[in-house]
Amino acid sequence: MVQNIILIASIVLILGAAGLYIYRKKKKGVTCIGCPYAKECMSKKSTDNCSCGCNGGEK
Repeated sequence: MVQNIILIASIVLILGAAGLYIYRKKKKGVTCIGCPYAKECMSKKSTDNCSCGCNGGEK
């Protein structure tokens, strides 16, 4: 029983941290969060695909 509670708490903590990370990045205006070149794409302010291929202009 205690193992189930620990497992559920761990999953909730991981999902909460991921959600908070995404929320903070979106609040800063990053459109492609997983892309390592997202800041470069944002600086170009392209409405088309980024040169890195991460589709930074699409929302």
